[in-house]
Amino acid sequence: MSKNLRKPENKEKDFSNKIIKILSQNSNKAFNYKQIATLLEKDDTKSRNEIIRDLKILASSKKITEKEPGKYLIKALSQDYYEGKIDMTGRKTAYFVCPELEEDVFIPTNNLNRALDKDTVKVYVYNRRKGRRPEGEVIEVVERAKTVFVGVIDIQKNFAFVSTANPKMYTDIFIPKDKLGEAEQGDVVLVHIEDWPKRADSPFGSVVKTLGKPGEHDTEIHAILAEYGLPAEFPVEVEVFAQKIDTSITEEEIKNRRDMRDTLTFTIDPKDAKDFDDALSFKKLENGHYEIGVHIADVSYYLQEGTILDDEAYQRATSVYLVDRVVPMLPEVLSNFACSLRPQEEKYTFSAIFEITETAQVVNQWFGRTVIFSDQRFAYEEAQYIIETKDNTIPAEISITGSSYQVSDEIVAATLKMQDLAKVLRRNRMNNGAISFDKVEVKFNLDAEGEPEGVYFKVSKDANHLIEEFMLLANRKVAEYIGKQKKTFIYRIHDEPNEDKLIAMQTVIAKFGYKIDFRNKGDISKSLNALMVEVNGKKEQNLIDTLAIRTMSKAKYSTDNIGHYGLAFDYYSHFTSPIRRYPDVMVHRLLQFYLDGGKSVDEEKYEAKCLHSSTMEGLASNAERDSIKYMQVKYMQNHNDQEFLGVISGVTEWGIFVEIIENKCEGMVRIREIKDDYYTFDEKQYALVGATTKTLLQLGDEIYVKVKNADLVKKQLDFNFIRRNE
Repeated sequence: MSKNLRKPENKEKDFSNKIIKILSQNSNKAFNYKQIATLLEKDDTKSRNEIIRDLKILASSKKITEKEPGKYLIKALSQDYYEGKIDMTGRKTAYFVCPELEEDVFIPTNNLNRALDKDTVKVYVYNRRKGRRPEGEVIEVVERAKTVFVGVIDIQKNFAFVSTANPKMYTDIFIPKDKLGEAEQGDVVLVHIEDWPKRADSPFGSVVKTLGKPGEHDTEIHAILAEYGLPAEFPVEVEVFAQKIDTSITEEEIKNRRDMRDTLTFTIDPKDAKDFDDALSFKKLENGHYEIGVHIADVSYYLQEGTILDDEAYQRATSVYLVDRVVPMLPEVLSNFACSLRPQEEKYTFSAIFEITETAQVVNQWFGRTVIFSDQRFAYEEAQYIIETKDNTIPAEISITGSSYQVSDEIVAATLKMQDLAKVLRRNRMNNGAISFDKVEVKFNLDAEGEPEGVYFKVSKDANHLIEEFMLLANRKVAEYIGKQKKTFIYRIHDEPNEDKLIAMQTVIAKFGYKIDFRNKGDISKSLNALMVEVNGKKEQNLIDTLAIRTMSKAKYSTDNIGHYGLAFDYYSHFTSPIRRYPDVMVHRLLQFYLDGGKSVDEEKYEAKCLHSSTMEGLASNAERDSIKYMQVKYMQNHNDQEFLGVISGVTEWGIFVEIIENKCEGMVRIREIKDDYYTFDEKQYALVGATTKTLLQLGDEIYVKVKNADLVKKQLDFNFIRRNE
C-alpha cells in the first residue's frame, strides 16, 4: 500500500481561512502580507496579490483589524471564536461542542485541520444566520484527548501504516521504519502519535507495544483495554509493595474498633465472586426493633495515602469487569484476601449500623470502624431459594459447594426478616419517585479457553433487591450525615432527564402504543416506571429499556450535591464498594476524618479527584461494553448456518439494526442486501419503505436473519435478511 505524504496544492486561491488561522494562533501580533505569504510558503506574485486582496476583504467584513497601514491583527475577543471539544462522526466530519453555544457546530472534513475525536480545540464559527446550520473551522488544537491508539500494522519496504478499527479515527498513522519496534506484518499494535507535520496526510507515530495477531482472544481483550488506556496488569513494584503489607488481625487494632464478631453476619454475592466487599449483620433488639449492620471492607486501613499502591489505585479509579476477566483496582492480596469478607474469617470493616422499626423506619444510626466475623457466604441463588421456600436445606443444584447443606434457623429467620424490610424500603423509594431500570444483562457461559458456549440473561430477583436496598440505605445515610454538616464530601449525583431525548424517545415508543407523561418531574418518573412494567417480557423490552436509559443524564461523582434523580435521593454517595471503586475509599477517609472532628477539606482538590474518577469510570464502561460486543460476535461466528428471529432495534438510511431475541446479539442488515424490493429510508416514519410494495420495515418488527459476516476486530455483526415473521 503506497501512501502520498504530501497534500495536493490548494487549487483555490482563497487564503481567507488560512489567514484567520495564522492570526488566531498569534492573536497579540500584527502581520503584513509579506509575513503571511512567507508563513503560507507562497512566493509567487499571483499568490501575494491574492493574499493582499483577502486581507482587505477580511478587514472590511470586520473579521480582522488593520492595526496600522498594511499590518493586520485578529479581532480581539471576537464572538466568532470558541473553545470546546470535537465530536467526530463516522463519516470523517465532526461537530464542535461548546457550552457557550446553543447548538453544536458542524465541522466539514476539510476544516478539521488535524483535530481528532474529543480533542480540545479553538474553532472559528461562521454561517450563524438564522435558519442556517452553523459551521466552523478548527483554528488550533489546544489539547489532544489521546495520543495512543490501537490498530493493525501494514509494513511496507521503508515505512508502515497503522489503521484503527475505530470509525471515529479518520486517519491512519504513519510509522517510520526505525520506529516499528518488534511489530510484524498484520500485528495488532499500540502506537503513540508523536507529530503531525504540516504537509503530511497522516500523523507520525511509533510502535509502543505489540499485542498479537488480530482475532486471537487475548489479543482482542488486551486491545480493548489498550484502546481506553486501561492497564492489563500491575507494575512489579506495586505488587511487591502490596505483598509486604501486614494483613494480620491484631488485638491492638481490635481495641480501636467496635467489636461485632458475635453478631450474626453473612454475605450474599454472585456465585463466581472472588471479592466480597459487603456483609450484613442482623440482631433483634429488646424494644422490638432490629439492628442491621452494613459492613464494608476497610480498604482505607491498608491503602495508605502517599504510597505507590494508593497512587496506582487512584489512577485506575475502578475495577474493570470484562466478559472473561476482572482487571482489579487493587492487587489480589488485598482484593481477594485481606479485604475480602470471606466466611469464617475475622475482618476489619467500616460499618453503618441502623436501628430499624418493623415499618423500615431508621430511628438510630452509627458509623465507624468495626471488626466482624462472617458466619455464612451465600450466592444470590441460595439466598433466593431461602426467600422463596423458607427452607433451610440448600439443594445441591444451586449450592456453591455442589452438594446440599443446611443453614441455621437463625440465618433463615434473619434473611426473611431483612427481605420484608427491604421490600418496604424499595416500595418507599418508588413512591418517592425513584426509577426502576431492571435492564436485561447479557452473560456468557465460557469454556476453559474463554470461548463462549452459550448466552444467558442475568435477572434481578428478591435476593438481589435485598442487598441493593441496604447498600442504598448505607450510601444515602452516610451522604446525608456529612451533607447536613455542609462539609466537603464526594457525592454520586444524577441530573434530571434530557427533555430533547425524552421527546425523541416518545416518538419511537409511540409506534408501540406507549407514551410518557411530561407534566412534571414526578410524573416523568412515575410514567417511566409504568412503562418499564408494561414492556416487561415483550419483544420490544430491551429496545425501550435502552432508549429509557439513554434519556437519563449520566451519574457522576462531584462535591456539588444536586441529589440523585434516578434514586429520588437528596443525598447519595458511594460507600459500599471500596475494593473496586476509588471514590468509596475517599468517602471512607473523609467520613473517618469528620468523625474524628476534622474541618471541611479543600473542595477544589476533591472536585478534581471526582472528575478523574468519573472519567475512568466512563472508560471502564466503554471497555466492558466492547468486551460484550466482542464476545457476542465470537459467539455468532459459530452459528453461521442458523436462522435467528430478531427484532428491528434501529433504522438508518443505510440499513436496519436487528437484535436477536434469544441472545440479544445485535447486527446490521444493509439496505442493499434486502432483495425483495427497493427500499428507501423514511425519516418521519423511522422506517425503510419498499418502492413497489410500500412495505414498511420499522422498529419492533420481527424478522429472520442469518449471520453474513462476524468481524472480531471491528466487533461488528452483519446479517442477511431472510424473511419477515408473518
